[in-house]
Order: sequence, then structure tokens, then C-alpha cells
Amino acid sequence: MEESADKIFVTPHAVILLDGASAFVPVPVPASAYADYLGRFLADALTGDPAADLQEILAEGIKATAAHYDLRAGESPSSTVTIARERDEHLDLLLLGDNTVILPGGEILTDDRIDRLDLEPRRKYRERLAAGHGYDDEHRALLRELQTQQAQHRNKPGGYWIAEANPTAATYAITDSRCQTATPWLVLATDGAYNTMNYLHLNNWQRLINANTGTLHLLLRECQQWEASQDSQARNLPRAKRHDDKAIATVTLESR
Repeated sequence: MEESADKIFVTPHAVILLDGASAFVPVPVPASAYADYLGRFLADALTGDPAADLQEILAEGIKATAAHYDLRAGESPSSTVTIARERDEHLDLLLLGDNTVILPGGEILTDDRIDRLDLEPRRKYRERLAAGHGYDDEHRALLRELQTQQAQHRNKPGGYWIAEANPTAATYAITDSRCQTATPWLVLATDGAYNTMNYLHLNNWQRLINANTGTLHLLLRECQQWEASQDSQARNLPRAKRHDDKAIATVTLESR
């Protein structure tokens, strides 16, 4: 079994969620290794300085990861990054890439700039899956073409921004800060978890806050089993891969 490219790191004051992007064109380092190195850097930085500027440490982390693996922009693995950090009486959030943050009251935060590109290969592969063509050679060719086109828009104005080899991407991350008392809990999820859970109506997020780790694992396994047994060709829920990696983190903030 391949190592998951979804990573979760926890510090005394922060939760960090990363989703290394599946590569359908060659990259020099596996996305799982990239996400792991970057996530560990961020966790160490936030442990050492819990109040650090999130965009600044992300820029430093991207730079350090690119240097460690000798990566070049446009030819490198990439990863989403989501950080939820408790600071004084505030909750600080950073989103780069299409992870999802679910907040009380049904509020949803995500970075959907890659989807807003609305590239033709993405539309076409989803239409073909819905029509029953499955994961055939044409599907794989469309994914390669999609990633080739996405690379032309990656980390460029008017395109989308992602952790890769260019530290400047961190300055384009979506950030938010809010009063901790108004945000007693939140859920962080990668797209592989969020999309399937939503489709299966397993998205009672507030109820999940009280779930233990074992229950969350069972929930993600249920999603995986449904994909394998009920939607193996992705006709109901079109998706690039039969099984995307899945990660979910629940956070409860103590009232002060």
C-alpha cells in the first residue's frame, strides 16, 4: 500500500493539515515525502514560536523543503496546507489549496482557486466518468493533460497558489482570524474525505467533534468501502482516482 500523502501534525497550539497532490506526470519526489517534510517544518516552527506569522513560516517551510529536495518550480510535487492556530483569545486560520475548514453555523472555508480555472480536461474526465467510461486509458490521458495545463497556471496571478518550490505562494494564502469564544470547534478535512462524506451525508460536523480517533477512522473507512463497492467506476461521484487519500481532524477550543 502506498503511503498516504495526507498528513496531520499537532502542536500545543496548532493543527496542520496537508494533502500532497497526486502526480500523473513525473515529479522527482513523492508528494507524500514533500508533504511530510513541509508539515514537520511547520510543526517545529509553531512549537518554537506559537505566535509566529503563519504566512512567513509557510514561506520559510516551502523554501526549506525545496532546498532539501533540490526542487525547481514547475517540476516539483505540491501540497495543500491548512493551519488552525490558537493564539491568545483568537483562532488564526491559513488555507493554501483545497482543503476544507468547517466552522460552527455551517460556515465552510476553502481555497477553490484551482477549481475556478474550470479547465476542459477536468470537465471532460468528470463527464466521461458520469457516463460510465470508468478509469480507462483516455481517463489517464485526460489527467495528464489536466496537470500539464494546471502547471501553466500554478503560482501565477490569475491562476492558483499551492505549496511547491516558490515561497512567494505563501503570501497568497487565504488567512482569517476570529474570536475564539465565537468558534468553540472546527473540523479540517482534505478533499478526499470532505467530498465523499458530503455525498454520503456523513457530514454532521458538530457531532464529529465528540468522536474519538477510532470512530473517525471507521468513518473514513466507510467512505473508502463505499467507493470500492458502490461506486468503483465513479459514476455517482466523479473523481480523479477511485480512492483519494482521506484525512480529517477535529479541534475543540477551550473557552477562556
